[in-house]
Amino acid sequence: MLKSKNISLKLSHFLFLISYFLFSSCSVSKQISKQASTFLLQDSAISQGHIGISIYEPATGKYWYNYQDEKYFVPASNTKLFSLYAGMKYLGDSLTAYKYFEDQNTITIDPAGDPTFLHPDFKNQKAFTFLKEKKKPVIILNNKWKENALGFGWSWNDYTSSDMVERSPFPIYGNLIKWIQIKDTPAESKQEGILVYSEPDVNWKVNFSNDTGRNFFVDRSREDNVYEITFGKERKKEIEIPFVTKGVETAAGLLGDTLNIPASITTLPVYGNFKTVHSQPVDSLFTIMMHRSDNFFAEQTLLMASNEKLGYMSDRKMIDTLLKTDLKDIPQKPRWVDGSGLSRYNLFTPADFIYILQKLKNDFGLERLKVILPTGGTGTLSSLYKKDSGYIFAKTGTLSNHIALSGFLITKQNKLLIFSILAGNFTTAPTPIRKAIEKFLSNIRQRY
Repeated sequence: MLKSKNISLKLSHFLFLISYFLFSSCSVSKQISKQASTFLLQDSAISQGHIGISIYEPATGKYWYNYQDEKYFVPASNTKLFSLYAGMKYLGDSLTAYKYFEDQNTITIDPAGDPTFLHPDFKNQKAFTFLKEKKKPVIILNNKWKENALGFGWSWNDYTSSDMVERSPFPIYGNLIKWIQIKDTPAESKQEGILVYSEPDVNWKVNFSNDTGRNFFVDRSREDNVYEITFGKERKKEIEIPFVTKGVETAAGLLGDTLNIPASITTLPVYGNFKTVHSQPVDSLFTIMMHRSDNFFAEQTLLMASNEKLGYMSDRKMIDTLLKTDLKDIPQKPRWVDGSGLSRYNLFTPADFIYILQKLKNDFGLERLKVILPTGGTGTLSSLYKKDSGYIFAKTGTLSNHIALSGFLITKQNKLLIFSILAGNFTTAPTPIRKAIEKFLSNIRQRY
């Protein structure tokens, strides 16, 4: 009889706990629903368009709140979270700059898409130093590139923007050229002198405009490295312009000039015992990519992962492979077309971002992601979440009429949440929407 009574008490206690957690979960969901309505759904800017929200607690496997989480949105730079996964999965600890085969007279390199080669953000350039010390003519293999310089759905009107750098199998100097104007008045003269030069130094065709009284301006031909420069009123100004890569043709010319050694190209197979030269720790690239939301680094990351996984560089084939293998159980199959999110053809759901963030955390660890992703007051969050610095780690996304924010949030009660908020088709400036999302997330952090 006593045993039966104990079992009855335990069962009652168990049922009470189940009821408590169900009620508690339901209560939290209702509370967040009210907050979402107050801060987001009733916002005059957001209500013009559409919004999707998902908040998930990985410790319990429960969703705290969902609103249109299965609807598709243009994710902008949140797309980089998927490219980050591909890079962390397939690029190891260090970036492969190239593989090489050396004979008595030449050194043949097989480039791997590394964007850090002679990039000004990376002072340690051991991959370049290696070639410089060899003092041999360089032959560049060019038989693994299966892509276009510009991505599918990119705005071609922006081809001179430093945010839309051409992709290539062998990037050099970040595939950018910096034009610099300096005005100076020599002591012995009353006339001002104007100096315009480039970094790196190039001998490409330059035309000078007859326009006067304008700001310093540099334009480029659509198909070739022909530039038109307009002198400006500024004492000093710098402008970065993507150059036309032409596969590896431009890189070969710049490499040869920088090394002062002949550099040529071949598409013929080269047989030999190729060795690998590494350049940078992978996280040094990923951290800049996510903090600055660097489109070029994200594109090249996906291409480098393709080279490692498939043996050639194709973002389309790599995306297809990922969605059929590593990401086959994604909640809603996205329309994923590039590595950076520049394309408006990309379509993802909030549930997709909860999925990839959970996968990143489980496969590579939250502590590593805390370094790679910006927190409040840093990177693309530099003007946001300053009170929540160290407690939010997230990727922003912005295209005209579209805003995205997905990442991790640690609440006051030390609960780890994964969230994704995608907003689109609004007609206002993005700042009010960012601020509304900040209020919503900061309120969740404070209350739970």
